[in-house]
Amino acid sequence: MGNVWIGAVGSTLLVSLLSFTGVLFLAMRAKQLKRIIFILVSFAVGALFGNTFFMLIPESFALIENVQMIGFLIVSGLVVMFILEKFIHWHHCHNVSHEHDAAPLGYISLVTDSLHNFTDGVLIAAAWMASPEVGIATTLAVVVHEIPQEISDFGVLLHAGFSKRKALFLNFVAACTAIIGAVVTILLGSVTEELIKFILPFAAGGFIYLAGSDLIPELHRESSVRKSLIQLTAILAGIALIFYISLHHEHSHDENHGHETELHEHGH
Repeated sequence: MGNVWIGAVGSTLLVSLLSFTGVLFLAMRAKQLKRIIFILVSFAVGALFGNTFFMLIPESFALIENVQMIGFLIVSGLVVMFILEKFIHWHHCHNVSHEHDAAPLGYISLVTDSLHNFTDGVLIAAAWMASPEVGIATTLAVVVHEIPQEISDFGVLLHAGFSKRKALFLNFVAACTAIIGAVVTILLGSVTEELIKFILPFAAGGFIYLAGSDLIPELHRESSVRKSLIQLTAILAGIALIFYISLHHEHSHDENHGHETELHEHGH
């Protein structure tokens, strides 16, 4: 059991530290950042949609038999994020200390990213509970997925008006929910399998809301043909990358599921 704790917590700590990939942009000047932020936001749109439709929703169908429940949870994610953004907008209007009108977008991004990272932590811990081999394979799959995700998240926070250092810190805090997910999974064991069923489609709804309601309208503010083509290319690149990762992720997920079944059979 000690190896499970070391493997799961160590792996999620590694994944959390990937949030500091945004430090690559700290050395850039404001003008340079402004030139590339719209590319990062475009990439984030593709990554969010790709993660939603190629990973979260397919896994939800694999875990939940009731398809109406999946639809209900996805819509719930959309509605809750709408309410949350309304609340943040209301708080923003009554608090003049906020400096940027796009700040609610940043907080919505942090909430959805926290749910996503929590889910990653659950998956990693469940994999380590199956076997060290599956744990390492799942961790590698998450790491490859998280690097572009964290860079795009950092870009969204910068676009929302956060300072570079604040965006880096908050992105790290959101990433640390992966550690919480791993700890909860190990402590609760099989109970967490029921929890993740509800988190996955709910997070999917949040990602759909973030990409479709907040980010895409921002991209439409740019009307030049050249930049529009760059946006489209970045969106397709985000989708393509997550699709490629999902091909391997599905394999490791199925393998993980098989090991978990075997583990339960031995347990009983």
